[in-house]
Amino acid sequence: MTKVIIECCANSVQSAINGQAGGAERVELCANLELGGTTPSAASICMAREVLEVDLFVLIRPRAGNFCYSDLEMEEILQDIEFCKQVGCEGVVIGALTEDGNIDLENTKQMVEAASPMEVTFHRAFDQVSDTTQALQQIIDCGCARVLTSGTKEIVKDGLEVLKTLAEKAKGKITIMPGGGLDLVSALQLYALGIREFHLSGTNKKHDLPRYTQVDVIENFIENFEEL
Repeated sequence: MTKVIIECCANSVQSAINGQAGGAERVELCANLELGGTTPSAASICMAREVLEVDLFVLIRPRAGNFCYSDLEMEEILQDIEFCKQVGCEGVVIGALTEDGNIDLENTKQMVEAASPMEVTFHRAFDQVSDTTQALQQIIDCGCARVLTSGTKEIVKDGLEVLKTLAEKAKGKITIMPGGGLDLVSALQLYALGIREFHLSGTNKKHDLPRYTQVDVIENFIENFEEL
């Protein structure tokens, strides 16, 4: 067993397979990564669940843009969550905010309740909140299992100080999972603080064949922790 859990962000079934082959213990499946991620198709979810042996979490986000959802959008979200439960997914990845940058407690609680007994990750909508301390406690109170965050910055290495503070406040209450342009140097610094879950795609844009280098990148990432 590795000392860390790597979650691979995958925007296709093939990408999910690559992440598993590289050693990821969990896959977050989504679509339209160039737009920040949206809910993948039902077919993609079903195929990924069929071929993967690792845990499958599905991003539930009906559209790009902000995280303030109408009643109609919430109904779509709840139906997508129910579908993921029916096909055997282990978890969903959700997030909802109010217009003033706070956690939308009512909608978040609805999503968590609908997802049970699946686990729930609150995604990087967290990085847009106005008060991270308050938001973290609210997410804990709503029953989420973890928070995916870059420390309110565009990429993890610029949000290290915030991530350190979050890790201290979260101990024993919720998992902080860094993600967003995550590099190995930052991951090792966060590992020293007790963080054990990391989120990355594993793609390497400098190569012509990212579907193959994805396996190598994740394998190398995990090997660096195993040497500690």
